[in-house]
Amino acid sequence: MRNLKKSVISTALLLFIGFSLSAQNKSSFGFKGGLNYGANGDYFDSASTNAEHPDRNIGYHLGLFGKIGNKLYFRPELVYTATKSDYNNDVFSIKKIDAPLLVGVKVLGPISVFGGPSLQYLLDTDFDGTNIDIDNVEDEFSVGLNFGIGINFNKIGIDLRYERGFNDNETSFISDNITSSISNRIDTRPDQLILSLSIGL
Repeated sequence: MRNLKKSVISTALLLFIGFSLSAQNKSSFGFKGGLNYGANGDYFDSASTNAEHPDRNIGYHLGLFGKIGNKLYFRPELVYTATKSDYNNDVFSIKKIDAPLLVGVKVLGPISVFGGPSLQYLLDTDFDGTNIDIDNVEDEFSVGLNFGIGINFNKIGIDLRYERGFNDNETSFISDNITSSISNRIDTRPDQLILSLSIGL
């Protein structure tokens, strides 16, 4: 089932990027990268009834984008993202593939606003050295929301966006050799600001 999901997602993304390469003259394709500032959801310790809120941390992303249209445009992206969330002295790390499917419109000169869903596939999770098997995550495939503002000068673009995960998606594990039927849980949904630099080819 997991291999089928990967195949469907990969095929859809390749079609989006391929279409963006062969579409109208106002289309473009290129590379992007930048910084992520945010955190994942709450940490639920089995020894406590209270949820622990994470401290925000800086991560990064690298990937590709396609763009179809000019004043009104469609922008699919394929991005590798690495983030960290701090819970007191513990760190929760996530590596994932993001595929935002954005629709934007130019509002003033080179400035545009955009938004749309983001397909997310978890590649790896780690909690302070505790190897959390990806099978422990409720659903390695999830959907979030991106929206923000961008500015473009010829082939150079800068954008700032907000990302939030839609659906509840927790990973559970037992740490510190605790032999308990109640495991610790972390909400893997992102809540972050993303600053990107894109370069068109």
